[in-house]
Amino acid sequence: MATTSNQATWIWYPGDYEIWLGNRMNNRRTERGAFFPPFWKADSHYVTVEFSTEVDLAEAEEVEIAVEGIFNIKLDGKLQFGMPSKFLLPAGRHNLNIKVWNQATPPALYVEGKSVRTNSAWRVTYEDKEWIDESGKASDTSATIYASAGCWNFTKEQRPSAYTLCREPLAAVAVEEVTGGRLYDFGRETFGYVTFAGVEGEGEVAVYYGESPEEAQDTAYCETLDRIRFTAEEVIDLATGMAAPRGELYTFNNSKAFRYLYVVCQGVTIEQVGMAYEYAPVSYRGSFKCNDEELNRIWEVGAYTMHLTTREFFIDGIKRDRWVWSGDAVQSYLMNYYLFFDSECVKRTTWLLRGKDPVTSHTNTIMDYTFYWFIGIYDYYMYTGDRAFVEQIYPRMQTMMEYVLGRTNRNGMVEGMTGDWVFVDWADGYLDKKGELSIEQVLLCKSLETMALCAALAGEEADVEHYQQLSEALRSQLKPAFWNEAKQALVHNRIDGVQSEAVTRYANMFATFYGYLTPEEQTAIKSSVLLNDAVLKIVTPYMRFYELEALCVLGEQEAVMREMKAYWGGMLREGATSFWEKYNPEEQGREHLQMYGRPYGKSLCHAWGASPIYLLGRYYLGVKPTTPGYATYEVRPVLGGLEWMEGTIPTPQGEIYVSVTPHEVRVRATAGEGLLYLPGQADPVKIEAGVDRVVAY
Repeated sequence: MATTSNQATWIWYPGDYEIWLGNRMNNRRTERGAFFPPFWKADSHYVTVEFSTEVDLAEAEEVEIAVEGIFNIKLDGKLQFGMPSKFLLPAGRHNLNIKVWNQATPPALYVEGKSVRTNSAWRVTYEDKEWIDESGKASDTSATIYASAGCWNFTKEQRPSAYTLCREPLAAVAVEEVTGGRLYDFGRETFGYVTFAGVEGEGEVAVYYGESPEEAQDTAYCETLDRIRFTAEEVIDLATGMAAPRGELYTFNNSKAFRYLYVVCQGVTIEQVGMAYEYAPVSYRGSFKCNDEELNRIWEVGAYTMHLTTREFFIDGIKRDRWVWSGDAVQSYLMNYYLFFDSECVKRTTWLLRGKDPVTSHTNTIMDYTFYWFIGIYDYYMYTGDRAFVEQIYPRMQTMMEYVLGRTNRNGMVEGMTGDWVFVDWADGYLDKKGELSIEQVLLCKSLETMALCAALAGEEADVEHYQQLSEALRSQLKPAFWNEAKQALVHNRIDGVQSEAVTRYANMFATFYGYLTPEEQTAIKSSVLLNDAVLKIVTPYMRFYELEALCVLGEQEAVMREMKAYWGGMLREGATSFWEKYNPEEQGREHLQMYGRPYGKSLCHAWGASPIYLLGRYYLGVKPTTPGYATYEVRPVLGGLEWMEGTIPTPQGEIYVSVTPHEVRVRATAGEGLLYLPGQADPVKIEAGVDRVVAY
C-alpha cells in the first residue's frame, strides 16, 4: 500500500536505471580516439514496466503525474482516458496501476499528492501476465512476479535520464612553451572536460592527455587524445564527426583524466585552455589526523583518489578503463564506509555489476570478481542496516550462485573453465592459474556463507540450510586440500588432487581474516608467509590492501604502519598526486609509467590505491559495526607507533569520533551503543550515544 512520505521520488524497475546509467558511463572509454566498449555482456532496461500501489483515502485526492515515456492509468482495473498530468483519486480503497513504455531510457514514474507519493513501497513488474478470454473476462495476475520499486531520491524536476555529475571551471597552474605547442599543468591528477576560449582562425587542434609530462608530450604513445577542427561556422570533433556551432567557449564532448595537456595548433590560436572539472557531489564525512605528517598526506591523497574514482558508480581508474570492476568496487565500498558513506553509490554499483538473467559469464568475466560481488552485499548490510536492498537483490544472487555451482568440479571446487578469466592479481613473477587455486576456494566458501546469511534476511529458509551445507562441506576440505605442514602454509593450488610446491600470500591472508585457520596456524602463517620476503611479493595496492588487513588482524599494526609509509609514501616521493594501479619501489623513472606492454599503460589514479583510508579507520582508530547499521559497534584503537591520532567515522545515523594518545582514549558517537576495548583491560567500556566518553589507561 502506498505510504505517506515526506517527499515523492522517481521510481523504476530495480536495477534498470542503474544498468542504463552504467552503460552510458562504461561506453565513454576511448583509446587514442577510438571507441572502446566493455568486453562483457551489456544488458538493457525493460521497455514496459507497470507500477502499482493500493491506496486507502478518507477523501478524494488529486495527484500530479510525470513519466519518462508514454503511459496509461488503471483504477481498480479500469483503463482511464489519456495520459493526464493530474488525476483525481476518489475516496476509499483502490488499486492504482500505471504502465509506462520507453524504448530509449528506463521507464520511470513520479506521482505526488497530499498522501500518495511514489517511493520504494510501490510494486513494479515487467510483465503483468494479464489476458482476456473470449467472454471478455480478465485473468488474474497471480503468476506475476512483483518487486519493490527502485529509486534514488530524485525530485520531480530531476528527471533520471537527464542526470549528470557536477562541474566547475578549473585553470592550469602553469603553462610552458614546448616544441610544436604548449604544455599545460593543472597541478594534480584531475578529471573533466577540456575547454577552449578565445579561439582565432581556422584549422585543427590536437590535444594529447597525460598523467605525466612524458605521456602528454609523447604524441605517438599517449593513452588518450582528441583532434578537433575549427571552421568559420562550427567546431568538429574529428573522432566522432559531431559538430557544434562555433562560439566564445568550446567544451569537448567527452571527459578525460589528466594532469598535463599538450596542445598543438595548426592555423588557429587559443587564448585560454581550461577545463570543466567533473565530480560526484559526495561529502568527506570521515577524517584522520595524527602526529605523522607523511601519514596525514597519505590519508589526504587516498581520499582525493577516492573522490576522483567515485562517480555515478565506483570505477577502477579514471584514465584508461573508466569501467566498473567488481574487485576494485568491493574495496571502494569499504573505503567509502570510512570516508563518504555514500550508500546509494554502493547499491548502484552492485546492481550494475550483476546485470540481468540469464547469467552467461562471471562478473566482468573474472571468477574471483564474482565472489567479491557476493561478499560486498553482506558487507553493505552490516555497515548500513539496509535489509530491503538485500531482499530486493537476493533473486539475482540466487541465479548468480546457480551459475557458479554449475561450474564446480566433482570436489565441489572451482577451477578455470572456458571463458573464465582467473585473475587473482597482477604479479611481478609467474602466477599459476591452473587447477584448483586455494584463493578461489576460500572466496567461494565465503560467498556461500554470504548466501546463507542473505537468504535468512530474504526469508528463504530452505536456501539458508542449502548454502550452509555447501559452505561447511567446502570449508572442511580447505585445509586437507591445501595445508602443507612442512611449509606451514596453504599452498597456491592443487592439480589433479596433487598439491603444488608453490606458496603465495593470497589464500593465506584471506583465510586469516575470514577466520578459517586456528590461532596456531595464523601465527605460523605470519612468519612463514606474510613476513617472509622469500614468498612472491605483492606489488599492487589491490592485494596489498588484503595483505595489510591480515597483518592488522594478527596485531602487526606497527609493521603495517612501516609498510604504509614505505609503499604509499614511496608513491608520494615519486610525485604522486593520486595513488597508482601498481607500484614497485625497485622501478625507476619512466618504468613507473609502464604497464600492459605500453609505455603509459599504468593508471596513476586507481581506486584500489586508496586502501589506507580503510586500514586507518578500521584497524587504527579501530571502529567497526558489530550489528547492522552501527546499532552496536566496537572501538579497538591501536596507535601502531604513532604518538597520537584522531578521526571521525561516518555511520548511517551520524558519526563516531575517536581520539587516542598513549594514555587516554576519547570516544563520542551520535547514535548506537558501543564497546571500547583497551589494551590490558579485560572488560570493555560502554559508549552511549551523545556522551563524550574519556577513558585513561
